Amino acid sequence: MKKRILGRTGLEVSELVFGGGWVGGILINADDETRRVAIGRALRAGVNWIDTAPSYGQGRSEEALGWLLPELASQPTLSTKIGLDCADLSDIAGQARRSIEASLARLGRESVDVIFLHNSLAQETGGRSLSLAHLLGPGGAAEALEGLRDAGLTRFIGMTASGDADCCREAVASGRFDAAHVYYNMLNPSAGRQGMPARWTGHDFTGLMDICAAHGTGIVVIRALAAGVLATDRRHGREVVMTGDSEIAIEERRAQTAMAALGLDESGMTRHGTRSQAAIRFVLAHPAIACTEVGFAELDHLDQAIEAMEMGPLPDEALAALEAVWERGFDLD
Repeated sequence: MKKRILGRTGLEVSELVFGGGWVGGILINADDETRRVAIGRALRAGVNWIDTAPSYGQGRSEEALGWLLPELASQPTLSTKIGLDCADLSDIAGQARRSIEASLARLGRESVDVIFLHNSLAQETGGRSLSLAHLLGPGGAAEALEGLRDAGLTRFIGMTASGDADCCREAVASGRFDAAHVYYNMLNPSAGRQGMPARWTGHDFTGLMDICAAHGTGIVVIRALAAGVLATDRRHGREVVMTGDSEIAIEERRAQTAMAALGLDESGMTRHGTRSQAAIRFVLAHPAIACTEVGFAELDHLDQAIEAMEMGPLPDEALAALEAVWERGFDLD
């Protein structure tokens, strides 16, 4: 499996990151042997990064890795997250410290390689979203993460670039984060561009990847499969739309149009592999990314992702076909 450099960290990471999250769910819902096989198969294929979070299965994802990782001959890059309770931000540093200490206990580790802030960003703090003042200001989340890094609990710190797009761009431009989880897929490629066609509609992250590159912030793509909508028409009930201006029904219509442009046939194959392989290969075609995180519900999903990496990025003609779909606004008018 090919490797890329994660921004200014210098980490050489596999293009595919094993996602331990709830949408895929294999580390949370599968039996122990399936989880063991999945981790072993991924690492043998060259995957060298596993990402988890305390919120994934209320700690079950981290707990699974706590007994799976010691079985391995070599240890992959490991990242987890901190999701702050925005209802009480009187002691952000203390809250962050308690969160990571609980994660490390579940993981059976003294430290991790990357800690990501899991909260989204907004103009005003509320719900699960932080304002820039609570992120970048004195006593804010960035300062708390930096403290954890200084304490040796992580090598690098990152953020989840979701929520208000202007806030995301400003947060990355602060230069305080080594890596960022960036929303990017063939339904919403705005983060990797300097503008979208007039008829395209969606949550506009235009220019975000360029800002990441300018500040050496490593780009980890999330939602390459749009919570599974791009991979299949079968719904599993764990689909969550990350952007506030869409819904599953709209995502499904966009996905059908995009896949039709890539030659989707009745067997579920496109001219560029399965639906999920075409979606992953689309992400790989962007030169600015370091890697893409993908979650798996079944071992076959992992196998498809590994094969997609071997196929490489989508060719230019496929990208041109998708460009035409965006120009038409996915034919949603």
